[in-house]
Amino acid sequence: MRANCWYGKTTVSVEDVPDPQILNQRDAIVKISSTAICGSDLHLYNGFIPTMQRGDILGHEFMGEVMEVGREVRNLKVGDRVVVPFPIACGNCFFCKEQMFSLCENSNPNAWMAEKMFGHAGAGLFGYSHLTGGYAGGQAEYARVPFADVGPIKVPEYLSDEQVLFLSDIFPTGYMGAEMCDITPGDTIAIWGCGPVGQFSIRSAFLLGAERVIAIDAVPERLRMAEQGGAETINYEEQNVYEALMEKTGGRGPDACIDDVGMEAHAPGLIFAYDRVKQAMMLETDRPHALREAIMCCRNGGVISVIGVYGGFIDKFPMGSVMNRSLTIKTGQAHVQRYMRPLLQMIENGEIDPSFVVTHRMSLDDAPHAYDIFKNKQDNCIKVVLKPDWDGNEGAGAKDDSYTVVH
Repeated sequence: MRANCWYGKTTVSVEDVPDPQILNQRDAIVKISSTAICGSDLHLYNGFIPTMQRGDILGHEFMGEVMEVGREVRNLKVGDRVVVPFPIACGNCFFCKEQMFSLCENSNPNAWMAEKMFGHAGAGLFGYSHLTGGYAGGQAEYARVPFADVGPIKVPEYLSDEQVLFLSDIFPTGYMGAEMCDITPGDTIAIWGCGPVGQFSIRSAFLLGAERVIAIDAVPERLRMAEQGGAETINYEEQNVYEALMEKTGGRGPDACIDDVGMEAHAPGLIFAYDRVKQAMMLETDRPHALREAIMCCRNGGVISVIGVYGGFIDKFPMGSVMNRSLTIKTGQAHVQRYMRPLLQMIENGEIDPSFVVTHRMSLDDAPHAYDIFKNKQDNCIKVVLKPDWDGNEGAGAKDDSYTVVH
């Protein structure tokens, strides 16, 4: 089969690799109809996640048709159309029973690596380094899905791939980021980052009852999409974010702040240069400017929701601000399995159409080009969907003007 493989910093290539096989009787093999490039894939692409090996298959947002199931998978059958969540979860351990699926105790065979890095291991993840299990990802024609009796969710045929694909990651992730804010009617939520996850946090905050959402970014097309979702916007290259938020909230600050950026935050001025130098000297692994700013901007007693990915260690963390102003920090890899069914119901009810975020639809063979334009924010690229069987035709229910087709 063909798959998009990692070969070093900013180098990926679509190669012929062996087909996946059933290794455990709780496995399934899925023929992939649609897969996507996630913002967190860029952390791998840019070389910030350790334990990557040459030839690793990337991708953790995918869906398709069940082709084969192990004997112990009784909830799926060959021919089912499914979306696969990015965390791999056994369904039986303490954390799975608590619906904290991204903390599964049984799905990461390389738990010892994660324990050295983080103290304890989280779940295995598709296509996201050997630190999280070394599982082959979904930017491929086929994928092996472990614990297939727990993860994949069947989706109706009348919904297009692009309406349901993002149940695999960015819709539940954005929703969890908003849910952690404990939103009550009348709240003002500030969101750092208007990439795909940020776009879903914006819409999720409104679904959960926020009165105002203020979104912070510097990319014009992302800010426009945020405004289309009802958000007020701040361009951090044109305004001082702290001053703008204080002005918009009468000096109090937002009730909650969401960091949808994570480890590769950009910022104007010296702080960005400082973090880049620290990274180059291996004195910190992550650039936490968005997190620092969110903490300083949040109102007293408010909530900081961190759903953007961090991989290691940060510098100049304003712990004094957190403690002295009674802030609450909530964070985590998304517990996707917890959210897939209720969010699918929202899609079916017409409360949200996740396909709004897609700007580019391309062949799997074009993955290297897709990574390049996504990383460098070229051609107004916000979200790329890759199709292994791309033939230039739109999927069922997809709008003709939803995509930029790149040949």
